[in-house]
Amino acid sequence: MSIISPRVTRDLTGAHLAQDVRWLDLKAATTALQRLQDHDGAVPDATDHRAARELVDVITASLGALAPLFPHDAAYLTASTGDFQRWAEGGFAVPDFLDSLQAFQPQQGRVDGRRHVIVFPMYTQNGSRDRHVEALLVEAIWPDVIAELERTYTNGLFVSLRLLDFTPGYDTDSAVLFPETVAMREVPVFTWGAIFQNREAARHRRVVRTAAEVTHLDLPEPATRMLADQTLAENTFVMWDLIHDRSHMRGDLPFDPFMIKQRMPYFLYALEELRCDLTAFRECVTIADRLGARAAAGERLTEVESQMRETAALVPYAVIFDRIFRFAVTGGRVRNYDGLGGQLLFVWLHRHDVLHWTDTRLAIDWDRVSDAVLALGEAIDRLYWESIDRPRVAHWLAAYELIRGIVPPHPASAWASGLPREVLAGPPSGYTDAVLDDEFPLSMFFEALERKLRPVVAATRGIRGDGQ
Repeated sequence: MSIISPRVTRDLTGAHLAQDVRWLDLKAATTALQRLQDHDGAVPDATDHRAARELVDVITASLGALAPLFPHDAAYLTASTGDFQRWAEGGFAVPDFLDSLQAFQPQQGRVDGRRHVIVFPMYTQNGSRDRHVEALLVEAIWPDVIAELERTYTNGLFVSLRLLDFTPGYDTDSAVLFPETVAMREVPVFTWGAIFQNREAARHRRVVRTAAEVTHLDLPEPATRMLADQTLAENTFVMWDLIHDRSHMRGDLPFDPFMIKQRMPYFLYALEELRCDLTAFRECVTIADRLGARAAAGERLTEVESQMRETAALVPYAVIFDRIFRFAVTGGRVRNYDGLGGQLLFVWLHRHDVLHWTDTRLAIDWDRVSDAVLALGEAIDRLYWESIDRPRVAHWLAAYELIRGIVPPHPASAWASGLPREVLAGPPSGYTDAVLDDEFPLSMFFEALERKLRPVVAATRGIRGDGQ
């Protein structure tokens, strides 16, 4: 029985819902079930099947009890119960939740504050590779300013969520929910992808505040305001990621910028992710300038337009600070493509004399930084534009030359020295194998910064963003 009266369920806050007995029962049963599962999600020990069945009964009963709070997900919750029951009746072999995955369509109702309870056997990116049952309690972040933005920057697959509560698989650095991580018998056409923007925003705020203190960086007033306001930071990250996500398949691209199902050097992923971030940077500068010019001309902006102008003006700060501070020093040094993207941006700004490290203080020339960032984006766009005229490996070599012209490679790099003839004449896999795990090591600046930021980066593991 719920600790909250059914008469007030419509008015439950996210915090109250996270303490509802129905959710807590579901969360506890899911967590207990994980301990019985193997890496592939099966429950291999027959002596555990009775306990697993009892836990599945609790999960399905909890989903049924919670269902009145989620009428928009009725088909999904029904299908989820069916998938659990079929899994149990089949002896808890490798789970198959394709039916409930296809029934879950959060992109069809992007309404600000709309909540979902989500349960799937899945692995969590940047977390566990075990495909265990996980449960999430989330709500959509879709304010009017983002709904209006999406009319121009259409991205029907993009889902922005606030992570309210979760099972242990998400007590990690993972800030995404992708359908391809779910255990299923066949791969369907995926129709959505979700990012937990409250986690991204909370991590950004905490790491950047500390980085600014450590480097004695004077933050501009708008950036200071964003770092002090979780909601403003969330909206900024939604705007950034909405444009970033749609940029992956737009522009003058190689035939497939990700070379899907092919092994390629990790630095190419660094360029692709950075390209999309710089596209978001450019578009948001354009939006803020356009709305600012209208306001300067005496035109009265609507409330949504004013919010869009403010949020768009914050995205460039978020891109720069997240890239040069959090991305560059987060994670290990084994093929860390996001880290390399942060290194690229930092060195580019330093080489273009808009970022300064003098007297152990960091300073940025904000009047000139946009031009420098846009120039880096143009260099990457030029590389991509030329790529369709080149063989695949020639594109790889050209990309490497662009990067090594900015970030110094490891002294032992075979790529920097010149790949031997037998590699150049061989299959692309030989090129990839020749890349060092840490092909572009951290500079002395980042080595020192990483040591000072390591505790705060570690403390963001599992962060929610509920007022933190």
